[in-house]
Amino acid sequence: MMLYIDPPTWPGHGRLWSHLVSDESYAELHAFAAALGAPPRAFDGDHYDIPASSYETAVGMGATRISSRELVRLLRESGLRRPKRRAP
Repeated sequence: MMLYIDPPTWPGHGRLWSHLVSDESYAELHAFAAALGAPPRAFDGDHYDIPASSYETAVGMGATRISSRELVRLLRESGLRRPKRRAP
């Protein structure tokens, strides 16, 4: 089981956010996010948006710290990347 989290540098809703991904499966990702206490609405197609306040907890639970660039690369290589659809 390998979960990855990037630094909380993404602003939104008055907070900073990280992205949590799996390189194995969505089932693994959903289970980890549930154990972390992330609500289902935090799932954004291929990752969970995790507030900065939960970053260290996620790392303590076993998520590996990586850069945002590395996170996207791993997600693509795993075949789990789901690009966002763009409005016509």
